[in-house]
Amino acid sequence: VFTWGKGGHGCLGHGEDLSNQLLPKKVEAFAEQRVVAASAGEHHSLALTADGAVWSWGLGGFGKLGHGDEQEQLLPKKVEAFADQRVVAVSAGGAHSLSLTADGAV
Repeated sequence: VFTWGKGGHGCLGHGEDLSNQLLPKKVEAFAEQRVVAASAGEHHSLALTADGAVWSWGLGGFGKLGHGDEQEQLLPKKVEAFADQRVVAVSAGGAHSLSLTADGAV
């Protein structure tokens, strides 16, 4: 996964480096993961790994990161709410996120 653009709020997933990225930069948190889909919202991002796990990072307002709080995440963090499910698609909106599980639940 590579990200670039506005780095504020951890939107790009590069940890403490909140600078704007003028060129694509690798998100090191996924070095050992196979990411099969990604989606960018207004101030947050989502990734789906081959094992069906969802990862989120960026501005956490409205609970849109799925971690049960509204905290910023500067690095991708696994969404534990899907620990017993296989997610097959993700989408990030302006102030919300959506996932689709293998059994068709949204």
